[in-house]
Amino acid sequence: MLNRDSSVCFKELEAWQRSLETVDEKTLQLNLPSRVEAVAEAAETAAQLVTQAGLGDDAAFGIDMAVREAVTNAVLHGNREDATKQVEVKFYYSPAVFEITVRDQGAGFDLLDVPDPTEAENLLKTSGRGILFMRTFMDEVEWTRHPSGGTVVRLVKRR
Repeated sequence: MLNRDSSVCFKELEAWQRSLETVDEKTLQLNLPSRVEAVAEAAETAAQLVTQAGLGDDAAFGIDMAVREAVTNAVLHGNREDATKQVEVKFYYSPAVFEITVRDQGAGFDLLDVPDPTEAENLLKTSGRGILFMRTFMDEVEWTRHPSGGTVVRLVKRR
């Protein structure tokens, strides 16, 4: 298994990806600043790895949406755009699954307190659909508290 546990610069990513061709299981970790621009960085990396993994267009679209929503939630709601905090994004894929975990360093939340975006009173709200999108596009989604603090969302797309 190839593991990259330190921050990855995008200049290093291309060289790293070339080495993926000879490895069966892959893991890549990004440590991103708590800023909105991190969403695009995570989505671009996901797109490159989805292509490398040989996933189809439907899976690529769903993974892109889920990664964007998870990282947006981590930056805005988890870390509250606090520059002293980071968002950790891990990508893992094997012949069976493509898995992403996104961890923030925030105080956490109760999933039961999140309003249902399909309820009549929430239909016209401009936010609040991220969890629904993640659940719609991925085969498995779960939220846990990290032992060191923060929320971890785990997104799984099976092959």
